[in-house]
Amino acid sequence: MDTPDPKEKPALNGVDRMRAKVRRSIVSGSGLSVPYVVMNGLATAVASYGLLSNSTAVVIGAMIIAMLLGPIMGLALSLVDGDTELMRKAAFAEAVGASMVVLIAGLIGRIHSDVPITHEIIVRTTPNLLDLAVALFGGAAGAYATASPRVNVGLVGVAISTALLPPLASCGICLFRGLYPQAGGAFLLFATNLVAIQCASSVVLYSLGFHKIIRNPENDPNYARRIIIDAVVLLALAGFLYRQFADTVGTQRYQREVKERLTRELGEIPGAFLADTRYVEQENRVVVVAVVHTPVSISPNQTAEIEETLATYNGKPVELHIRSLITKETTAQGYLHIIQPNAGRIESPKEGADATLAEPGPVVVPNTDDPETRPTVNP
Repeated sequence: MDTPDPKEKPALNGVDRMRAKVRRSIVSGSGLSVPYVVMNGLATAVASYGLLSNSTAVVIGAMIIAMLLGPIMGLALSLVDGDTELMRKAAFAEAVGASMVVLIAGLIGRIHSDVPITHEIIVRTTPNLLDLAVALFGGAAGAYATASPRVNVGLVGVAISTALLPPLASCGICLFRGLYPQAGGAFLLFATNLVAIQCASSVVLYSLGFHKIIRNPENDPNYARRIIIDAVVLLALAGFLYRQFADTVGTQRYQREVKERLTRELGEIPGAFLADTRYVEQENRVVVVAVVHTPVSISPNQTAEIEETLATYNGKPVELHIRSLITKETTAQGYLHIIQPNAGRIESPKEGADATLAEPGPVVVPNTDDPETRPTVNP
């Protein structure tokens, strides 16, 4: 039998009794307890080793035993019904849990300092607006599942917890290795998920009538102020993450345009193929390094002509570096793109056409009849 909460009003009907029961469940799961500490500690250890081994499956498995969602639901409910005591209790439990995760993950990362930072860690250090959207919808689903006896709360809780523990573990690993910008980004992702889940959960719980269980919170002079502060924090995070998202999308678009332009320009040089592009943003310029497979080195004049076709990035001029990797290409009929004696020309036997290089230089003519005697330059 459930123990009645002395703050609750007498239940008037079945709906009120159901709400009171759900409230007691949220309150009991919001505080600091031995199971909460033990399970989060074990989940952190599993998640940390999953991050260091770059294993998505292990990281997801760690979420099954994580318990960081309970205090967040307590925060959401405390804002809905104006329960200051519950807010303090839930905030303390979440702070202790988060601190413990960062500490344990940091120590594990320090012990295994010879293991490099993996992709699973890096992807959690650059939050953007999409992460906020995921947390908002996930929080709404979690709150609805908590308040509805017909929905499996466990599965939804695991999905939400996935967004809480890995960023904190990534933060601890980066922090104890002196990677402070990455640690800050991972913690920002955790904070974003926490605020978004709490706000969405508060909206759902309010719409389901949980603000009328123990009192009319609108009569509390601090109630409106808390709601406003909560909304302002969410909007501030949304604005910052939108800026991050816009910068990321802009950078990806620019890099795609540069790659397309380089591919088009290098297509005019027989045998040249763009293998890779790298970008280094400096204080007063952006250096684009193009790695090109080609039968003969790209000349400085050709590089300058291609560089003029590239647009600036964030107002900074672009400096193009072309790294020529000398290669040769053959078919059953013979060599392609053969350099002719002292002519600086490249022929393609299959196409039957010549193409003159912009800046031909002294060349060595290979013996096309004997491939073993042909000089080559390995990349």
